[in-house]
Amino acid sequence: MMSVKVPPRSIQKSHLEVTLPPFAVVRVQVFIALSMPIRQYIIDKSSERHRMQREEWGPIVSASHLSVGAMPSMSELEFALTVTGNAFQRWTVRCMAAAGYPSLTHLDVLLLHATNHRGREKTQADLCTMFNIEDTHLATYSIKKLAGMGLVRTGRRGKEKTVRVTEAGACACERYRELREGLLISSIKTLGLDEEALSRLAGLMRVVSGQYDQAARGAVSL
Repeated sequence: MMSVKVPPRSIQKSHLEVTLPPFAVVRVQVFIALSMPIRQYIIDKSSERHRMQREEWGPIVSASHLSVGAMPSMSELEFALTVTGNAFQRWTVRCMAAAGYPSLTHLDVLLLHATNHRGREKTQADLCTMFNIEDTHLATYSIKKLAGMGLVRTGRRGKEKTVRVTEAGACACERYRELREGLLISSIKTLGLDEEALSRLAGLMRVVSGQYDQAARGAVSL
């Protein structure tokens, strides 16, 4: 039973001493635990589960012979990049198809959005630099295809080929944005991810891409 000590009437409003039985103390502790932010609780549990899986199974990779080196986490990152990249490519193509343009490839979609970016005219060299595209003939073909569909308009700036989005292209990008918000972003928001952490991760991935480029230059010189 819960016992309550009632102080004199003069201080009843400011002081109430309560002695809780053991089962009630446990309930209070559970309540406090449940009052933690749900997002942080999920993150903590996910981190703990990931740590336990690493200890039991080792890193999640696609090539175990590469993960036995000095930095196994890079093999994990490479595997994650591969499956995420494939999923992202599939999504861009399917989303643009739902927006009314089923014949566009992943690169077509990226170049269309980049051309629409900030509403400014871009050069083909700008677009290739933005996406780190080495095979420029692929970008040339995509731009030609987008121009033939009336989504972009090409021109010249000296010797450079320029690209500008058309009204139809801007409308296609807007329809894509609406579908993206409804199908992808709304779903990801329910995960309660930290947007600042995602932004830092994106910055880290851009930095790592530079290391891959530098290593590739070294490989060419061998």
